Amino acid sequence: MAEQLTTTAADAPLAALRAAGVLERIAARVGREAADALCDDGMSADAVATGLGITRSQALVLLLTAQGG
Repeated sequence: MAEQLTTTAADAPLAALRAAGVLERIAARVGREAADALCDDGMSADAVATGLGITRSQALVLLLTAQGG
């Protein structure tokens, strides 16, 4: 997919930009839904951090974003 978008960016930059925006919205929505599910399951920020290989602070940001703040 990345290769196709890169090619599209060279040939049709507006179409590539539109596609990138759609992908960003999809990724953001899926990320929020996944983080919300983890919160509902009671998963701790420490467990999320370990599972994703990120810091506890980064995990907290992901989880708080899912909860709307």
